[in-house]
Amino acid sequence: MRRPFLAAATGALVAALALILTAGAAVPATPNVDPVRQAEYWLDDYGVSAAWQTTRGVGTRIAIIDTGIGYAPEFDGAVVGGTDMSGLGSPDGRTPVGGADSNHGSWVASLAASRGLPDGTGMLGVAPQAELLSVSVGFGVESSVPFVTQVADGIRWAVDNGADVINMSFTTNTLDWDPSWDDAFLYAFDHDVVVVVAAGNRGAGTDQIGAPATIPGVLVVGGVDPEGNASQEASTQGVTIGVSAPSERLLGVSADGNVVLWNGTSGAAPIVSAVAALVRSANPGMSAADVINHIVSTATPAAAATSVPDVLYGYGLVNAEAAVTTWLPSVTENPMGSLSEWIRLYRRADAGSDPEPSANPVTIAPLEPPEEAINDASALIPTAASLTYGTLPLVAVTVPAILGALGVTAAVRRIRSARHSRTPTR
Repeated sequence: MRRPFLAAATGALVAALALILTAGAAVPATPNVDPVRQAEYWLDDYGVSAAWQTTRGVGTRIAIIDTGIGYAPEFDGAVVGGTDMSGLGSPDGRTPVGGADSNHGSWVASLAASRGLPDGTGMLGVAPQAELLSVSVGFGVESSVPFVTQVADGIRWAVDNGADVINMSFTTNTLDWDPSWDDAFLYAFDHDVVVVVAAGNRGAGTDQIGAPATIPGVLVVGGVDPEGNASQEASTQGVTIGVSAPSERLLGVSADGNVVLWNGTSGAAPIVSAVAALVRSANPGMSAADVINHIVSTATPAAAATSVPDVLYGYGLVNAEAAVTTWLPSVTENPMGSLSEWIRLYRRADAGSDPEPSANPVTIAPLEPPEEAINDASALIPTAASLTYGTLPLVAVTVPAILGALGVTAAVRRIRSARHSRTPTR
């Protein structure tokens, strides 16, 4: 498998990436308005603030499978558990893994469920009362554990530790995936977990979606700019995209607490993951398939979409308020497809042993034992079989024929004798 790329990709930040946003870094347009909160345009534009009138995600848990969630104060009380799958981080999954990508997991987590700062300022995630699980993995760094194994083990750990939603903001840039992911993703689906993944970014060389965004059953998130148009740099396209969300001019809390601007569907995915948490919080007991159906069915149609679903926008732009408050009938199937059905059709080589025959075998009576051979007699002595099937029939046919021939001969002689006796003498 090729090196996995972060959907946001190192170097894919906007020109202002290095700008550190703090309360004193800019003069607020409105007095007493925190500039960080003011920059979170997606909270109002995508119905998040309105959805908070119903729930802020309490009682739900989002697993972030990424480079680790740091110890910034915005995460106090949010991160309730974690683990490291790379062998390079800390056992709790909180130590950032990797070099240039080490802050990526913290940025992703802050969009999902940042708590803000104690003074009421700072960044708020889309589901600020949801809990977070930090599952650290290594993207392109030297590790004794293969990346596909890290992901598979991370999914199982997240499920076993109570995740309601799993977020994966990375792509492998390949359509196919390792067969070990079949069982891992099925494990999540079988335990009713919503799995959200990023579509990937054209700016990072991803022209078409790659795994895990190609896996049936996952909710794939494309990216749009602040005006709601498909991002030319921070999103890609593909028939599996389910919904779109902001992927430009995003904020992210770094592991050290600094707030930065960044781009990428890596950020669009946790926004949707958090919306899924809001839906589950407002509707306890709702199935994963119904949660996904609520998100895609209530999405706001994209003005530039040419079809529904669309290869750039999916079913439209995510609408948190509508997803949380709209009543929809329950569905029996995941709108994003069935991985188990895909496996049945395309993993035939691993289908197992041949099926048992449906017909019962036919019973044939044993043959009679062969007649014993006469080994100590002369070959000239007839056997019972030769007498029965050879000599006797031959005698029965031949003797009558000989007798008949003799009778005919005798009759002819009598006739001749009679003629000679009638001839007159001279």
